[in-house]
Parts: sequence; C-alpha cells; structure tokens
Amino acid sequence: MAWFKREKYTIVRAERDGKESNIPTGLFSKCDSCSEVMTAQELKDRFRVCKKCGFHMVLCAEERVRLLIDEGTWNPCELVEGIDPLGFPDYAAKLQSARGKVGRPDAVVTGVGDLQGRPVALGVTDFAFMGGSMGSAVGEQLTRLIERATEERLPLVLVSGSGGGARMQEAILSLMQMAKTSAALARLARAGVPYISVLTHPTGGGVTASWAILGDLNLAEPGALIMFAGARVIEQTIRQRLPKDFQRAEFLREHGVVDEVVHRHKLKEVLALALSYLAPHGAGVSGV
Repeated sequence: MAWFKREKYTIVRAERDGKESNIPTGLFSKCDSCSEVMTAQELKDRFRVCKKCGFHMVLCAEERVRLLIDEGTWNPCELVEGIDPLGFPDYAAKLQSARGKVGRPDAVVTGVGDLQGRPVALGVTDFAFMGGSMGSAVGEQLTRLIERATEERLPLVLVSGSGGGARMQEAILSLMQMAKTSAALARLARAGVPYISVLTHPTGGGVTASWAILGDLNLAEPGALIMFAGARVIEQTIRQRLPKDFQRAEFLREHGVVDEVVHRHKLKEVLALALSYLAPHGAGVSGV
C-alpha cells in the first residue's frame, strides 16, 4: 500500500517503509492557489493555468516565448552576462547558481519573432533567475532590444516577471538601469514605434517604477501582484489598513494603472489585435 507525500511543487510517491518507488518525480504538480493536482504535461499544455480555479502560475522566459511567438520564427538576441562589480558578499556564487538553474547568463531573454504573422521585438524577464531582478546586464540587454526596435521600427513587447525589482547587490549600478531603459523607451516613443507592456505575477520595485508601466498599453495577467513597495511596508508607514486586493492587477485596472487584465490563453490574440491598431502597416506609425 503506497501513500503520497505532498511537496510544494511536486508529488512524490513513496512506500510506507520509507523507500522511494521507481515512479519518476516531477510527473505531477499542484496549483499554488487551490492545490488542484495536474500532470506536468497538462500544465505545460495549459501554459501553467490551473484547470480548476484559473490561477496563473509563474512561467519561465522560454515558456513565455512559446506562448507569444509563432513557431519557427524566434531569433534570440545575444545574451549579456553580468558580473559582480561591487564584490558584494556571495553575489558571484548566487549568479553562478542561478545560471546553472535556468541555463542562461541572466534574468532576461530578448529577440525578434512573429506574433500572429507580425514581426515584433520581445523581451521577457524570468522570476526563476534571482526573482527576475534587474541588474546591469538585464538593463543593458533590454536597452539594446529597445534600440533595435527603434532602428528597425519593430513594435516592442516587454513581459515583466520581475518580483525582485532592481538588484540590491549592484546598488546604484542597478538603479541606473531604471533611467537607462526609460530613456531608451522615450526615444522609441519619439520615433512613433508602439510599446506594449505585459505585467505578470509578480512585478515589483524598480522594474515597476520604470519600464514595466511605461507602455502605450499596459496589460496584466489576472491576479498578478504589481507593486513598488510591499503592502506591509506601506501599512507600517501610513498606519492604515489597505484593501484586500491592493496591488493586484484588477485593483490597478480600476485605478487606471493597468489598461486591461487579460487571461494568459487570450494574451497573444489581444496583443495581435492591439498591434493592428497601434501599427496597422506592420511598423511604427510616425507621430503616435
């Protein structure tokens, strides 16, 4: 007789005598919200949206690319590898560990591909790499993508999964990326090239305070936590209780920060429709 030991992300089958069975781990996962059990393949096919409660679980950058870009059209940009400029304790080791975990140099993936037949420049930050936080390498890679979109007049889509905000281990060098990416986006806007920002769970700190909410259109996934400072910090500062859904995507839509909340399974369709209005001829429109 076997029993199932439930862990946070994986169900592992074990025998009562404590010995592991020969059933591979990672075959099942449970929803982070309602604990509904699903197979790994089912989650992959649904792009990690719970079939029971509709909760949108965190996607890695590569899954985001698969979700939005037409198959066979993705051309990734060269990846920028960050360093430890300040000699921050244990930072170099954390970078190395994160690289081994995700198989890439830092927390962002950028490239050019087709979105329902329309060429776009796409950048995605990945929560799996140090909370998706933005250091010098992330800021540089995003800026290069924005500059390429400006030069080639490619509509720009940036997807934020940066709950870590600006990376504290790089101090002012990280904070500088807020101004750097914002300035690049200002040049993009002057060129009349459209930019759509997609806010996902979680997006926070310096990312929220810079490129993540500067879109011509700001979209968000249902239930996404979008913030600058955390709710507890704000409550302790103003000494007031905050609304229950404070900083969630739906709350921000009601208060004008987010233009629309879009289900993940409809996101590609909505982006294509929005770009058909913002760039009806397949490129930026002068004067937008």
